[in-house]
Amino acid sequence: MKIYITREIPGEGIKMLKDRGYKVEVNPEDRVLTKEEIINNAKGCDALLCLLTDTIDAAVMDALLPKVKIIANYAVGFNNIDIKAAAERKLPVSNAPGPEITESVAEQTFLLMLALAHRLVESDRFTRDGKYTGWGPSLLLGTDMHDKILGIIGLGAIGKALAQRAVKGFRMKVVYNDMKRDEAFESEYGAEFVSKEDLLKRSDFVSLHVPLLPTTKHLISTNEFNLMKPTAFLINTARGPIVDEKALLIALSEKKIAGAGLDVYECEPAIDCDLTDNLELRAMDNVILTPHTASATIEARGAMGVVAAKNIIAVLEGGEAPNAIK
Repeated sequence: MKIYITREIPGEGIKMLKDRGYKVEVNPEDRVLTKEEIINNAKGCDALLCLLTDTIDAAVMDALLPKVKIIANYAVGFNNIDIKAAAERKLPVSNAPGPEITESVAEQTFLLMLALAHRLVESDRFTRDGKYTGWGPSLLLGTDMHDKILGIIGLGAIGKALAQRAVKGFRMKVVYNDMKRDEAFESEYGAEFVSKEDLLKRSDFVSLHVPLLPTTKHLISTNEFNLMKPTAFLINTARGPIVDEKALLIALSEKKIAGAGLDVYECEPAIDCDLTDNLELRAMDNVILTPHTASATIEARGAMGVVAAKNIIAVLEGGEAPNAIK
């Protein structure tokens, strides 16, 4: 059986597949493939292991069927795959969640919160640029995080891991909004279930942990920024289009919020969707930008490959993928 992988991935996943006796072909180029390239390269494969940067739509599926038996996504999210089209074709699709990914993303989310609060990137740049000439009582004043309110939108595994760090490590108060209430979580962390509007009004830090769906695109836009405190920070390590980037730029430029920490972008990999509006995220000192690396640890990326491989092996051996997307 043949497995096609759209890009080299770290860890033991590829070895697991080869050790099982499968013929594994990996795109040798370290770049995103076009749909046409995926179709041409993966024709005749029994399984496709793709990345979040790959667009897998009905056309790709039809070109690979009936031979292909599973599409295994090397990511927790799966907005790059047309799940409805896959279901109509009875083609299994899986994602790659796991505790390693959860912990890694929660760590980076908390890192962005800390760096924003203490103006770490600004301070580093200030010092490297030779502007530091001596201590001053008002030099680069930041804000403490302890006893502040953290608002978590989307209480999945990552949201809960973030809450653990906030409450147990920094004595923060957690308010959260989700599709359903979690009373066990509230009891453990002293958290409060609130409406999105109330969360935005009260929080000193707002962190997003929802999947990208039609209902979550631009979940945070002008109305939401108008509700936030001018001292509040927004953190997005989920998916870029959850935040209306234009509205974010205006909110930052008009000081409606204090800053933002972003690992994902609406028009990714472009950092700014509109280059004609004279508003650039990269030019703002109160914004920290990372290149979609919240899960970029040896442990997390290796685990993602193992999970993807297990999903493929399960289906090719006649079972169901452990992480099948229903």
